Amino acid sequence: MKIIIGSDHAGFPLKENVKIFLEEDMEVLDVDTHNGESVDYPDFGAKVAEKVSSGEFARGILVCGSGVGMTIVANKFPNVRAILCLDSETSLMSRKHNDTNVLVLAGRRTDIETAKTIVKTWLETEFEGGRHNRRLDKIKDIESDKG
Repeated sequence: MKIIIGSDHAGFPLKENVKIFLEEDMEVLDVDTHNGESVDYPDFGAKVAEKVSSGEFARGILVCGSGVGMTIVANKFPNVRAILCLDSETSLMSRKHNDTNVLVLAGRRTDIETAKTIVKTWLETEFEGGRHNRRLDKIKDIESDKG
């Protein structure tokens, strides 16, 4: 599996650790800032979300200080279902029921071990389909009506 990852300056330290964890099993494209100097999170959130939206990448991971800004940016793109996860239960359910394709982590609120658990759960959990497909279809309808 290939995954795309990005962060702003506040998410940079956690992103670097998550990237090392991911590179044990997959190819990672890192599109973020490559140091801790201040940058604008929408620039990097858009890079990841655009690649997931277009289908070039099936999944992406974003990290900023709170996770909120990156989640807002990513969800502006069609076909992106981004979720801010602070625990593995949320990552599990987001995959099972919502087929999320962008995981957002809070760099200032999430330690590396928790982040690894969240990421591992998110990557290994399959979408259940069934009744959840109907709900995702409604989300797609909303996107196309607003487009």
